Amino acid sequence: MDHPTCVPFEDLAFFRPAELPRIVERIWYVGSLEGLRRPVVAIVGTRAASAYGKAVARRFASELGGAGCCIVSGLALGIDAAAHEGALDAGALTIGVLGGGHAHFFPERNRALAQRMVERGGAVLSPFPPEHPAFPAQFLQRNGIVAALSDAVVVIEAPARSGALNTAGWAAGRIPVFAVPGDVDRAHVAGCHALIRDGATLARSAQDVLDDLRLNPQRADAPPRRSGCEQSGIADDAVQEKLRRLLFEGERSLDELLSESGEAAAQVFAALSMLELRGEIEARAGQRYCMRR
Repeated sequence: MDHPTCVPFEDLAFFRPAELPRIVERIWYVGSLEGLRRPVVAIVGTRAASAYGKAVARRFASELGGAGCCIVSGLALGIDAAAHEGALDAGALTIGVLGGGHAHFFPERNRALAQRMVERGGAVLSPFPPEHPAFPAQFLQRNGIVAALSDAVVVIEAPARSGALNTAGWAAGRIPVFAVPGDVDRAHVAGCHALIRDGATLARSAQDVLDDLRLNPQRADAPPRRSGCEQSGIADDAVQEKLRRLLFEGERSLDELLSESGEAAAQVFAALSMLELRGEIEARAGQRYCMRR
């Protein structure tokens, strides 16, 4: 794998329609970040995944990738690796986020997978310098970056305490969180059921995710979406003002804001992120928003 390029974290905003939550000062990456111009869906879950869970992750990633999405995950064993593989199956772009530096690649078993991701137009990035070893506590920061880069997070097979739930926690209130249900007697899906109980959207298929994000299926080689710097500031301001008017009337769920505003999901997510960063609104449990008093 090539030597990583170091850039300020804000440079990723060039590729994203919404302002990125500030997670780290800089990132190191190998490959291309062009996948960030597309709708980005994170697929995460347990390392100790069942054969069924890995098959589901691979299918979701393949179908979402085939519809034009870029798949982001943490390059761990289990669900993460299956998601990256599924995206490659569909000829889609996929990006992995490491919990350590590139020179201390972890887990080593996925190094070849990472190389294939880069060769197919994707990227492997890290918030840590190349020679920085991987430590357990750093994976929480890795999870935050996975969520920050994404337009939605899909959790497949996660126990009650897991990194996947940490990723969902970073995403909650900012972007949609989906959870795939499983056998209620299996501990390794208890986290998914807890997410659904607490307001995450139940996902039976990739189409559920596409429908909720209001994404029309397109080929994975379809023209990418515009970068943030190419979008109209006037249009963004208009969406923000529309959301302000709705929230002045009272608290709204994300679904209600999407429905009542009539705007595209990506524009609504971008406007909500900006209003929240400015301190004008606050996010509450269950993907609900209100004006800050």
